[in-house]
Amino acid sequence: MTFGPGITGALCVAATLLASAPVLAGPGPDDDELVVNGKIVMVTETSPPAHVEGFDRIWSGWRFRTDETQAMQMDDFDNPATLFVEAAAGVWSMADGSAGKSCASCHDDVSTMAGVKAVYPKWNRAEGEVRSIEMQVNDCRTTRMGAEAWQYDGGEMTNTVALLASVSRGMPVNVAIDGPARETWERGREMYYTRFGQLELSCANCHEDNYGNMIRADHLSQGHTNGFPAYRLKNTRLNSVHSRFNGCVRDTRAHTFAPGSPEFVALELYVASRGNGLSIEGPSVRN
Repeated sequence: MTFGPGITGALCVAATLLASAPVLAGPGPDDDELVVNGKIVMVTETSPPAHVEGFDRIWSGWRFRTDETQAMQMDDFDNPATLFVEAAAGVWSMADGSAGKSCASCHDDVSTMAGVKAVYPKWNRAEGEVRSIEMQVNDCRTTRMGAEAWQYDGGEMTNTVALLASVSRGMPVNVAIDGPARETWERGREMYYTRFGQLELSCANCHEDNYGNMIRADHLSQGHTNGFPAYRLKNTRLNSVHSRFNGCVRDTRAHTFAPGSPEFVALELYVASRGNGLSIEGPSVRN
């Protein structure tokens, strides 16, 4: 469809007004305590890491959800994401590829992977790059199993990352940003504060400047990634971190980046590091 110059101008004016419109005031984080299955105690509030400025406290996105949504995450029986985790648990021991190996062939029971999700993305010395956990999974599939790589934000991959997150629940996020990872972290930080699209919005405009407020019908959190993969009630499926990044950039009316792109890996490293000290919650339940 082709718009005339008058319509195009009107759209630009509307975009500008939206960008400058104030968000609606709303409640900040609540005081509820997150304990999953009655035994996994989650840290949902803590002091910010030293490299995060402007915050006295950091809060998990769970603290910004309604009581009903919070309750879904507190019991695996009620958490819709449990079905996806169970599917991945079946695949964990399933041989695939020319080597006739499964994930369990090298890693045994998935419980041995406890703590892995808490330190990704991380620097991979052998490859000389920062890798997300999805990148590492696909490397294992192609080089060790002789299997095809999974789609970066596809169902098999996201389910597996949720499985890995599930055995790390309650452990603190502890993403390293020093040494050779620092350059990637700096790129991610720059991206976090860069305004994108017709609406000229950055990540910081919502999650740093306006957390605790309402925008449309959503309650803005500080944007931490400790709960990912996350089951979103909006689209009734498990969502990866890069899928959420993609949606945020797209919603600024900008050309977005591909899941698994260097831009999103850098952004993931930076955003994950902002939540250092919060508990791994994935798979969480979000709006």
